[in-house]
Amino acid sequence: MTDLVLVRHGETVWHAENRYAGVSDIELTPRGHRQAADLAGWAGQAGLDAVWASPLSRARITAEAAAAEAGVPLQTDPRLRELDFGEGEGLTSAEMQARFPEARAAFESDPAAHPLPGGEDPHLAAARFVAALHDLGAGHPGGRVLVVAHTTAIRLALCRLIGVPLGEYRRLFPRLDNCALTELRVRDSEKAAMLRYNSPIGAVR
Repeated sequence: MTDLVLVRHGETVWHAENRYAGVSDIELTPRGHRQAADLAGWAGQAGLDAVWASPLSRARITAEAAAAEAGVPLQTDPRLRELDFGEGEGLTSAEMQARFPEARAAFESDPAAHPLPGGEDPHLAAARFVAALHDLGAGHPGGRVLVVAHTTAIRLALCRLIGVPLGEYRRLFPRLDNCALTELRVRDSEKAAMLRYNSPIGAVR
């Protein structure tokens, strides 16, 4: 078995307005860089065997200092990228309601069955992300691995791994703070144990 510490990247310039970033490559704010530095301080004492990240810059930059402090190379996997929100990219919830109200209402009712217009199928996104996590677990048996990725992709994967419907991800996991720690213990099966969720840095070693 392997322990995987899943972390959402640091705050981005779209955070204040809660714009959907998805696959858009959005830069970190100064606060986001400070959060990444705090994560690096934790990583240097966390007994990590590897650090992996989404290739999107907000995740990769967040992970760089953590990898350096842990004394391991930073590795990326495209399967760890965020869900593509299609026509919702760069928009707020209110802007979506104005532009495509019926599609937004359907998304809010069941976001897994009704992705945003032109967006990625959440079932496929969960499958690719979970496949990446299982490959990381197999590649670091008995180890502890930091994975820096994105809020929606992480929440979808958590639903898949603990065996609940994907359409519940917004209700079950209403928030995932920037650079908070969520830790899973994965085995060879498709299931995992969730050791902690959305824990602030400093509360976990």
